[in-house]
Amino acid sequence: MGDYLRLLLFCDPLQRNSAAIERAKALTTTSGAQLYMVILDALPVGLGILDSTLQTQVREATQQRQKYWLETCSTELRKQGIEVRTEAIWTDDLLGEALRLVQLHNIDLAIKDTQYEPALRRVFMTPLDWQLLRQCPAPLHLVSTAEHSLPRRIVAALDLSQEDAHIDALNDRIVESAQQLAQQCNAELHLLQAYDLSASFLTYAAGPVSWSPEIAEQVSGRSHQRMNHISERFGIKSSNQHSIKGPANKVITKFIAEQHMDVVVMGTRYHSGLTKIIGSTAEQVLYRVNSSILALRP
Repeated sequence: MGDYLRLLLFCDPLQRNSAAIERAKALTTTSGAQLYMVILDALPVGLGILDSTLQTQVREATQQRQKYWLETCSTELRKQGIEVRTEAIWTDDLLGEALRLVQLHNIDLAIKDTQYEPALRRVFMTPLDWQLLRQCPAPLHLVSTAEHSLPRRIVAALDLSQEDAHIDALNDRIVESAQQLAQQCNAELHLLQAYDLSASFLTYAAGPVSWSPEIAEQVSGRSHQRMNHISERFGIKSSNQHSIKGPANKVITKFIAEQHMDVVVMGTRYHSGLTKIIGSTAEQVLYRVNSSILALRP
């Protein structure tokens, strides 16, 4: 796999410099990628009472400010010979427009600042970040902080708890993408698997086999074997392999904090019903880590 060469950066409609901007600039400078900087915005709810003429005036004035700001931000990169395009778009369908741009420009990597939404609000309205995690066809880099504009330490979070062809394929994509980013940034690459024996217990409890220390050891042993196998295939040294017992969201959050990881690369899967509200592991980790996520859909 090659570098990320077509980047789409979703900028803050309030025209503020951010961690995502610094990350996008650094990646673009390193690889010579094309960068498309866009602001997606809509009329604030409180201004919906204005008549159509005033709404148009507000939109045009706002877009002019946003366009000027985008051009100012892109000046430095253009001086370095980087191809940068900018656009301010007014839309009532932020997700639909974001997905359209990703497909239209054949984007390799979409970058956006993480926008925190309180838990109560998430019950009634799915955050845009979560919607993108579930539907963005390109790798999605949600940036919470960027202590280092180019990541120095990257961890690939894997699911090695079961034998499943679809999960195995996603694990391979996760490691490939993490390795690709690490090579582009000259960063350390680590592999992490969280094995939760309580989840495995439910499988055995539903059948005739009783749970025992021997079965627990067998389950964890198989996870370790899969870790060794995937590490050998991708050339990851043993000191950078980590298998930790516990629920994935808690293990990933704690590991990132203790090991000072800049980016966690992980898969995300769409959920419905109650799990749609609770969110996938990637969605749960998103607001808990003082780091950034690179998410891949199956």
